[in-house]
Amino acid sequence: VEPAAERIGGGQLLDGGHGEPPPYRRIVPRPRVVQIAPPERLGRKNGLAYALFLPEAEPRGAVLILHGASSAKESHFDFARACRAHGFAALAFDARGHGESEGALGAGVLDDVAAMAALLPGGAPLALRGSSMGGYLAIVAAERVAARAVVAICPASADMLRRGLRSDAFEFRADADGLDAVLAEHDDLLATAALELPLLLLHAEGDERVPVEHSRELARAAPNARLIAVPGGHHRSVQHDGDLQAETLRWLGKVL
Repeated sequence: VEPAAERIGGGQLLDGGHGEPPPYRRIVPRPRVVQIAPPERLGRKNGLAYALFLPEAEPRGAVLILHGASSAKESHFDFARACRAHGFAALAFDARGHGESEGALGAGVLDDVAAMAALLPGGAPLALRGSSMGGYLAIVAAERVAARAVVAICPASADMLRRGLRSDAFEFRADADGLDAVLAEHDDLLATAALELPLLLLHAEGDERVPVEHSRELARAAPNARLIAVPGGHHRSVQHDGDLQAETLRWLGKVL
């Protein structure tokens, strides 16, 4: 509010609506339009829908973003935009059975991860960043795609995912037999113990789906791991936390 005799530039003065202005008038600021740049490319490859974010200059690294069960690529556009702003290329895609991608999630899931990684700029060091089921996939696919770093957020275990399949707990389309075979073959704890690259684990201690103890177990097994366990929170809180996204990008800038 301000005295009726004064006006601050850009605002609209409102009176009381009774013919005579009150001693003070309220300034209503003009709406501010925020422009959010879209992905540089939206496309499909082998039936997989993806979004590619590219910085203006040569990328200092490339990040493949893997979403969780029953999620979609758009849920991680906030982190992809943050990557772009910090000079990283980033690609998010819908896993099969999710979003706009074709088919069902099954035996070819690791082939799909490799196909999406190949769409990122060549020559840029590659990192995988996955949440929940995506965290599991980032760990077990890292060697195959020659990743230089992995970020796993509240990563689910192979056993947890297999139990979810058997109990029909997931909403996505799945080739249950094919996916179960992949999960049985690729144990995340064994894969983590074999990782020679840097691993960043982020987990909310209040996670109601994947206990934080699982990330602590992975951190103990990994040769080169850093664990950030956040008090409170829930299964989805860490992946969208701005401070933790910034810390992730600082960490990637160092290890890549």
